[in-house]
Amino acid sequence: MVELLGGKYEVLELAGEGGMAKVYRGQTHGAAGFTRPVAIKRVLAPLSQNPEFLKMFVEEARVVSELDHPNIAQIHDFDRDRNGEYYLVLEWVEGLTLSEWRRGYRAHGHHTPWSLTAAIGIEVLEALHAAHARLDAEGRPAPVFHRDVTPQNVMLSNCGVVKLTDFGLARAMDRSSITKPGFVKGKISYLAPELTYEGEPSPQTDVFSVGVVLWEILAGEKLFKGEDPLKVLGTIRESHTPDLAEFRDDLPPRLLEIVNKALRRNPIERYGSSRDMARDLAMLLRVTDEVTDSHVIAQSVRWATGQLERTQPSEPPTKPFAAREALAQADSAEQTLPDTSIPLTRRK
Repeated sequence: MVELLGGKYEVLELAGEGGMAKVYRGQTHGAAGFTRPVAIKRVLAPLSQNPEFLKMFVEEARVVSELDHPNIAQIHDFDRDRNGEYYLVLEWVEGLTLSEWRRGYRAHGHHTPWSLTAAIGIEVLEALHAAHARLDAEGRPAPVFHRDVTPQNVMLSNCGVVKLTDFGLARAMDRSSITKPGFVKGKISYLAPELTYEGEPSPQTDVFSVGVVLWEILAGEKLFKGEDPLKVLGTIRESHTPDLAEFRDDLPPRLLEIVNKALRRNPIERYGSSRDMARDLAMLLRVTDEVTDSHVIAQSVRWATGQLERTQPSEPPTKPFAAREALAQADSAEQTLPDTSIPLTRRK
């Protein structure tokens, strides 16, 4: 039986499931046979009765609907189903998460190209700047801080477009806090040190998260890792960051400086804004001969998709919003690249 939400959104299949919500691949139906792919996000049943979580879910819809930027995944609709449960209808991004993109290169025994990683970082930072620079209806500053920038929340489309998703943990400064004392929202490994002490989110907290993401995508390893959350928090608070040069020797010194500045323990020593960091990355790319436009990113996404399909053919990585952390270990067999313009660096 076809499930139709709001009389026009057809639920097709489960695309991903997290600790708070499920995301389905869906399709909009309009007049004269019009259809369009969409993502439908629905709260998990146990949480649908939780007033605080529902408030957070409604906040996500309200906040993101006001953020209009090409690098932010857009919300098309927000409504309730016949049972009175909320759902979000979002832009469907066909491609890979940044985490999957990295695993695609790892499956081929290579590091991610530093130039493409920097170019992707610029797009994420521009998305964050749009959120940080948000104005309310009266033109007053009303910034939104993401607080959950992770490799799983960055989408790379098959067309080479970078999209930042999942503002579900964002908090607009014109709203009251929905964080209980002692409860830290956001994936622990990507939190800025001050947030682990219940500090206020800021542009610098999101910059720190981007620094962690870039470090991991370049190194091919987790930065703050461990099974004990308390120990991970302790590591973050110490903010001891291993030198990226220990993991690969092809990174420009200026790139190391940019990432290290984003990861400073003291927020005052980080970039003053996400745009400042984006500008430094852009200046670095201007002096390289590598091409990093959307066409090259698209080629790399399609190539990485092929590598992941080869390692686990039964589950091709084409579903957005899903982390799929259980992908098989990388196959070390060599393959010929489909396009030599995609730069690769052999892992140590």
